[in-house]
Amino acid sequence: MFNRDSKSVRIDTLIAKSVRVHGDLEFGGGLHLDGQVAGDVRADLTTAASLSISDTGSIEGSVQVIDLVLHGAVRGDIVARGRVVLGASARVEGNVYYGIIEMTLGAQITGKLVRLTEGEPDIAAT
Repeated sequence: MFNRDSKSVRIDTLIAKSVRVHGDLEFGGGLHLDGQVAGDVRADLTTAASLSISDTGSIEGSVQVIDLVLHGAVRGDIVARGRVVLGASARVEGNVYYGIIEMTLGAQITGKLVRLTEGEPDIAAT
């Protein structure tokens, strides 16, 4: 039937469910978030950086990554030049700037969806 890209998400860093981070977070490689972040989350865009957020994970701030898999909540703008996958429990309060997007029935976005084209200048997440 449908051929989906089923490559697994690389995880180099795990933020557990009981962890709360207050302040901006910068990372490289793969980050999996089960906890909460109150601040902006930015990936090293020169590498294949990816962020996955479980249904217990949340971010209150902007997100700037290459690829994002979201099952939790983000309150802020998302900029993902690569792929954005929104699961059924995903909640976004902000604009989503994406290269490719996949949404499951039930995902909620309160904001605009804006497709990024190649050659377009980088958008600073605010």
